[in-house]
Amino acid sequence: MNDHELVILVPGLVCDARVWRDQIEGLARLCPVQVASHGTLDSLGRMAERILDTAPARFALAGHSMGGRVALEVLARAPERVTRVALLDTGYEKLAEGEAGERERAGRYRLRDIGRAEGMLALGRNWSQGMVHPARLSDAALMDDIHAMIARAPLAQFEAQTEALLNRPDRTELLGQIRVPTLVLCGREDGWSPLSRHEQMARLIPGARLVAVADAGHMVTMERPAEVTRALADWLTA
Repeated sequence: MNDHELVILVPGLVCDARVWRDQIEGLARLCPVQVASHGTLDSLGRMAERILDTAPARFALAGHSMGGRVALEVLARAPERVTRVALLDTGYEKLAEGEAGERERAGRYRLRDIGRAEGMLALGRNWSQGMVHPARLSDAALMDDIHAMIARAPLAQFEAQTEALLNRPDRTELLGQIRVPTLVLCGREDGWSPLSRHEQMARLIPGARLVAVADAGHMVTMERPAEVTRALADWLTA
């Protein structure tokens, strides 16, 4: 990569720069780093357009969770501007039809209702139970960090971003059109976006490199920061 090339890190649902803290510090030795902010935008496409409106002509892009889906929307709109892409603990398909889709919708609305009734900290404490490796649930420092990050977000942001996810487009066809160096990474024990999905993504993207981080769940950037930073550094310098 060019020494002055910017890498934009894209957070997921109600996450902020904290989710990328260790990667920001590690990657800043290689290149300029910027973290995207979605605010209360309720469309993945509009989130992508916000990035494109403020980004330089060419940039590298890494997205975690919902941020990976936003990265795909950036590629769908301006593939010529993206020099490389990293997709972490994410997905590419639209909301499933039938019972599976209704189950996801109900689960997301249940969290919304907890937030409305009890506040964002209660929402975060409930949601986070499935977001980390089971062995890390007793790691008070990690869990407090995750809960505090979620609690910083206003409920309106969770509600808007939830609608964006429920109305996400299918980007299966786009994966086969990606022609830049691509990293597909996830926590090996990610219960939200499983390894099997990332294996399929890596098969569909020409030349993609797959990394499964051991002993990590969905919040891999915070659970195993050194491993993720190392994989991203390799991706940036490949």
